[in-house]
Amino acid sequence: MDLRLLRYFVAVAEERHYGRAAARLHMTQPPLSRAIRQLERDLGVVLLVRSASGVELTGAGTALHAEAVALLERADLVRSRITGADASLTVGTLGASGAGGARLAEAFRERHPATRIVLREADFTDPTAGVRGGLVDVALARTPFDATGIGTRVLRLDPVGAVLRADDPLAGRPSLTVADLVDRPWFRLPDGVDPAWRAFWGGPGAREGAVVRTVAECAQAVLWNGSVGIAPLGEPLGHGLVWVPLTDVPPSPLVVAWREGGRDPLVRSFARIAVEVFRG
Repeated sequence: MDLRLLRYFVAVAEERHYGRAAARLHMTQPPLSRAIRQLERDLGVVLLVRSASGVELTGAGTALHAEAVALLERADLVRSRITGADASLTVGTLGASGAGGARLAEAFRERHPATRIVLREADFTDPTAGVRGGLVDVALARTPFDATGIGTRVLRLDPVGAVLRADDPLAGRPSLTVADLVDRPWFRLPDGVDPAWRAFWGGPGAREGAVVRTVAECAQAVLWNGSVGIAPLGEPLGHGLVWVPLTDVPPSPLVVAWREGGRDPLVRSFARIAVEVFRG
């Protein structure tokens, strides 16, 4: 069975849309459609049917998707082992990813025991956590950011809330809105931060607080100066801080990100395992 056709099928099955799958695979839609028809002819079954919203998997397609993902994972594992036991992967992060991060590490070690992982923690000047500058192979990051030349898969959506001192008069509220905090000093992000990132995380800007570059600096700015900022659910806050949901801020997408055009099987495997772990 042609692994290339299986990769194409998995992309369409996961995106449930030929156009999105073609963009993910860096190809146009007509050859992708022809490849899927070829796979269906080879197997003698219908795998996908078009719907108003995109495509749907048939029973045979659902069964093949599970088998194809496992087969491609195994093929990548064999390739990585053959290319050398000293293979390494540099992974970027911006902060904590909760229990999912621990599960991801365990699942990746189980499938790639010989691969050495190098972790690099980025700051807010690079929301892609090192992907854009080529400092890492793959990253756990948070959109929105300029995704030109960068591939992403959403792992989960985390509610966003205000980070306050525990003795703040608003700390005991069940929820807040941005308007409730507009007269408070908010963190400031460093100059040159991605505009989309700044617009989401930068706050209303009515009063400016301390400049912060890392998750830890955000927490200290609240604790020592009474600044206000926003953070996704699950970030470690430390003693003396509380997190209160913000009802008018959309959830924060946690994504796995990589440079488009790369063919490293370890990167593909990491992304697949991340999706499996965080969505499982």
